[in-house]
Amino acid sequence: MEAHPLVTEYLQLGLAFDRLEEGFVDAYTGDPVLRREVENAPAPRPRELARRAAALRAELPTAGLAQERTEFLDVHLRALECSGRKFASDDIGFVEEVRAYFDVDIAPGDEEDYRDAHRQMDEVLAGEGPLEERIAAHRKADEIPPERLRACVEEFSGALRELVRERYPLPDNEHVTYEVVGDKPWSGFNYYLGNYQSTVAINSDLKQHMANLPHLIAHESYPGHHTEHCRKEAGLVATGQAEQTLFLVNTPQCLMAEGLADLALGAIVGPGWGKWAQEIYADLGMRFDGERAERLSIASGKLLGVRQDAALLLHDRHRDADEVAQFLQRWSLITPERARQSLRFLSSPLWRAYISTYVEGYRLLGGWLDRASTSEDRADRYRRLLDEPLTPGAVRVM
Repeated sequence: MEAHPLVTEYLQLGLAFDRLEEGFVDAYTGDPVLRREVENAPAPRPRELARRAAALRAELPTAGLAQERTEFLDVHLRALECSGRKFASDDIGFVEEVRAYFDVDIAPGDEEDYRDAHRQMDEVLAGEGPLEERIAAHRKADEIPPERLRACVEEFSGALRELVRERYPLPDNEHVTYEVVGDKPWSGFNYYLGNYQSTVAINSDLKQHMANLPHLIAHESYPGHHTEHCRKEAGLVATGQAEQTLFLVNTPQCLMAEGLADLALGAIVGPGWGKWAQEIYADLGMRFDGERAERLSIASGKLLGVRQDAALLLHDRHRDADEVAQFLQRWSLITPERARQSLRFLSSPLWRAYISTYVEGYRLLGGWLDRASTSEDRADRYRRLLDEPLTPGAVRVM
């Protein structure tokens, strides 16, 4: 099925950004000839890419596309125009940058919420000594031995895959391959390869914890990124929405995808995921207090905005890196090493605004799911996130 001419130009435009910054294209599963043409074309100029994004956006109202496709392309072309201007070294405020990329407005969180989270965490991990020391000891005890990591990954992936395939059917040939990598600014990453295949990389530089691993597998694979890619390829792409063959960093797609993925474990297992995980670890001969892990997860949920606050301090208020690292240590109760790892992510030219996809994506989509009238309605809303080309603006008015 031949793509609409404007959509083809959108694909060419998005692919060109990968020549400015490798990794800007997160996934592309469309016509390989189109990608080769872009790769063999003269080197793109950022300001010209920004102008082309604005021109395509102006053409959208008369392009004859369905409303949902028009809305999708509109906000993505706006994001690409901003990226082109950033690559051209235009002075764009950080809040404005985030708004253009992700279609959300951000503001600092309330430190009283963070203090309340600390009080709740203190109750869960009651004992002697400062809370940060008890948190550190708890996290140390929760570490997965490196030699056991692969077995744990495979076990949780298999269990979650089975649950997902019952509720949100997937193509028979879908598959996820897991690999361990190092020297990355993230803890895990899904590389969607097309044809219902993904490679999920897990960062060996960061200790993997029993409480976090079920979330990580749900986020990257079932029913998170891999599941979303598979269902959109089988649905939207198969019916001619070629714009869905391209997944770009710093666009509203990312906010929707990260929000969906961060809510994935709760969507497929729900309350009680701790006991569910405890039984899987027990089968592997590992001790895990699932109830306590779940209580601690709920308590620490109020710290969601800390990393976005750190990004605002760094890029909006222009505080120095040491002050921002101390802010992360204080409120997130993490080690200096982990704070520096977070700072590395926040300082990356490509990823500096990306933290807002997790914070605002979780808030926006979580709030929408929470407004479901029944468990069936909630499951159907999550299916819509997996299957439809929704944007943050569309969710806000639902």
